[in-house]
Amino acid sequence: MRLSARDTLITTHRLVLAPPCRSDFAEWADLRGRSRAHLEPWEPAWPDDVHTRKDWSRRIKSWNDGWRKGRAFVFLIRRIDNSALVGGASLTNVRGWPASAANLGYWLGADHEGHGYMQEAVSSVCRWAFEVLDLWRIEAGTLPSNERSQRVLSAAGFEQEGYARDYLEIAGERQDHVLFALVRSGERG
Repeated sequence: MRLSARDTLITTHRLVLAPPCRSDFAEWADLRGRSRAHLEPWEPAWPDDVHTRKDWSRRIKSWNDGWRKGRAFVFLIRRIDNSALVGGASLTNVRGWPASAANLGYWLGADHEGHGYMQEAVSSVCRWAFEVLDLWRIEAGTLPSNERSQRVLSAAGFEQEGYARDYLEIAGERQDHVLFALVRSGERG
């Protein structure tokens, strides 16, 4: 199945999730720049040219390529009432049958914490992945110290499945992660 990024919107009662486009650059760079101290401890090391037009062009190219190949689906999260950018969510490493699985990632601007936006966005992108992509599992990992992210996943129905040593490089160092998964309801095939 071929999905068009241009024609894909996920909506909730407060949010709209849409694939990024070139015109999102200034708002994206501003929000992430203002949230840098909040985001850096939880993400891979930022490149030297982070949040420049060159960085944005590289990201857009990669995101569009991932979407075309059905391997990665990146969304920006906006409030419906004023179209303000609040964060982003992604499904990457999308694997077809027999795994029918993907990895979930997300980020939220520092000014937007505590409003339930991320749990709402995570729940909606997972529902979309099950219904549209026909996935069976969505997996996510958090740093052991990231209790806020673990609460988001638990509230969205994810269950803790394990602990992975040196799982990902975060903030320039290999880091352990607590592993979570959400499994689609329904009969097994």
